[in-house]
Amino acid sequence: MTADVTARRAAPAPRRRGIRPGRLISRILICVVGLAFAFPFLWMLATSLKPTDEVFATGTSPLGSRLEWSNYLTAWTAIPFARILVNSFLIALVGAAITVTVSVLSAYAFTRFAFRGRATLFGAFLATMVLPQEVLIIPLYLMMQELGLVNSYPALILPFAFGAFGTFLIRQFLLSLPADYEEAATIDGAGRLRTLVSIIVPLLRAPISVVFVFAFIEYWASFLWPLIIVNDSWMATVPIGLQMFSGERGTDWGPLMAAVTLVVLPSLLIVVLLQKQLQQGVSMGGFGGR
Repeated sequence: MTADVTARRAAPAPRRRGIRPGRLISRILICVVGLAFAFPFLWMLATSLKPTDEVFATGTSPLGSRLEWSNYLTAWTAIPFARILVNSFLIALVGAAITVTVSVLSAYAFTRFAFRGRATLFGAFLATMVLPQEVLIIPLYLMMQELGLVNSYPALILPFAFGAFGTFLIRQFLLSLPADYEEAATIDGAGRLRTLVSIIVPLLRAPISVVFVFAFIEYWASFLWPLIIVNDSWMATVPIGLQMFSGERGTDWGPLMAAVTLVVLPSLLIVVLLQKQLQQGVSMGGFGGR
């Protein structure tokens, strides 16, 4: 026993592994890139706390002579800000939900149903992604006018809820998903709809999260279509509301930056909460299909 203790004492202690140079460089680069992306947000936050007359007078200084917390109160009361946030949140939430539903159904049809001309139809469907929004504005406006939907929630939600991006993303994931689950459900007596809702959709949580977040942010930040289809400040969305801080006398930069800070928070919160699902969706199913 004494010999064993002596041998253990004589054995050299394990060396601690240090950080490899390559890993250190990669971490430094990640920090630099992270700071580069965070800098505009930090500058926006600092500007929102400056007096308006000092936004440009202080030059490159991030802070003013005092912290102007009243900019946030002005941003909330100068325009119907609460109503604008409710409008944008409702439009983005409902629009993203419809986009996800349509994307799942169409992607399932393109991958699991065999019919003549499927590849051609899917190619034509994808071709709509190259059409800029400006090309569709006039016919969509005329259509909404004929239906009597101008200045309404359906006009703000429906026209762009049937895009091809979500269908493409979910289809790529479905192509890599084996059909064994569906065959087992069919043997147990489940129909197409029940199989889709009970088995396929839970497996699609990651790509569905990606489609939902992308659609939510797109609705939240949309400017051109709401500018044309809305003619009442009570129906205005966030981008239209932010434009109200600019007038004939110039731009009220302090309250504007305070409003922008409040507007960024919902999208940022959704991305943070769904960060894990977003990573899985992009890495697993986004571009790995065939």
